[in-house]
Amino acid sequence: MGIMSERIAQRAQASGRARSSVRRRRRSWLRRIVLLTVGVVFVIPVLLIVLFRFVPPPITPLMLGAWIGEGAISQTWAPLSAISPNLVRAVIASEDAKFCSHHGFDWDAIDKAIERNATGANLHGASTISQQTAKNLFLPPDRTWTRKGIEAYLTVLIEALWPKRRILETYLNIIEWGPGRFGAEAAAQADFKKPAAKLSVIEAARLAAVLPNPKEYSAVKPGPYVTRQAEVVAARMGEVRRDNLDGCILRQSAVKD
Repeated sequence: MGIMSERIAQRAQASGRARSSVRRRRRSWLRRIVLLTVGVVFVIPVLLIVLFRFVPPPITPLMLGAWIGEGAISQTWAPLSAISPNLVRAVIASEDAKFCSHHGFDWDAIDKAIERNATGANLHGASTISQQTAKNLFLPPDRTWTRKGIEAYLTVLIEALWPKRRILETYLNIIEWGPGRFGAEAAAQADFKKPAAKLSVIEAARLAAVLPNPKEYSAVKPGPYVTRQAEVVAARMGEVRRDNLDGCILRQSAVKD
């Protein structure tokens, strides 16, 4: 009986050690998963956004997709001081008139977009320049609620960690202006054979007008839509200047009109 009791006790101890080992391994994996999640969701985006405040991003998901699907791409980083104030005013006029006053989101535009999309699943409009910068810098170009949620989170980080000048500078350098063309400098050289610093009012307005669909619309050979939209943008550019809607950008700009 004594030997039997001893064997039972040994088996019980071995079983207890095995269960304890399994629990430790589970806790270890859980810690790893938590740390990985924290890193992916919080640490890595913050580090990249801090880095890109000072260093031009080398590539974006949209650029990578274009390179894989279409071949060579063209992109030359231009500091904001080397981009015409006309283009600054044009994108503010066409894309985000409240850019200098909001903190990443235009809530009035969002409310209107939600009302317009109340009967459908797709999200249209309401994206500020800050949101478009976050999307183009980090995310693929799909239209889902999940992507919009991640975009909103990244927008908050960018607005918190970057000045408005850096947001607009990055936006103007990473958005697509035509097939395989990214950034204002590549667009100006390809379409108008001049540097981005020399763009006229109408040239800047045409470039802003093609942004909703840069693969289909042309700034150098504008169709009826781009022609009409460019006229609207050019008129609004005067309002942007008059009402100082570009004040957070151009009051410090080194480029003269």
